[in-house]
Amino acid sequence: MTQPPIGLDPGGPDQRSLGQIVSDVTQDLTTLIRQEMDLAKTEMKQEVVKAGKGAGLLGGAGLAGWFLLLFLSLTLMFALDEAMPIWAAALIVTAVWGIAAAALALMGKKAIQEANPQLPETQQTLKEDVQWARAQKS
Repeated sequence: MTQPPIGLDPGGPDQRSLGQIVSDVTQDLTTLIRQEMDLAKTEMKQEVVKAGKGAGLLGGAGLAGWFLLLFLSLTLMFALDEAMPIWAAALIVTAVWGIAAAALALMGKKAIQEANPQLPETQQTLKEDVQWARAQKS
């Protein structure tokens, strides 16, 4: 059941003056705009958190890739040097860590793509607000 607009008695005619009606509509619109802005801010914060997680994963992928490449590469390279030339050992180790870094980067990219900056709830309530405003004109 919908509530009657402010100032209306469900059983009788509106006793407000035109000035009061305009004032009430202006106040309602101001409240509505503030609520929409608050909703947009809340949704945007949520999306920024999602994007931040993805960016953190990408940063972690870069840092992890660097340290792994530096220390484990040296260890593996010297171990492989016993069976082959040092340049071949270095090439194999580089390929292994390149694959690891690529996998981390793909996970970070996926997390960023899952963020939805379109603010679907705000869009929906704005559509409802337009319908409400049109109903007020009638």
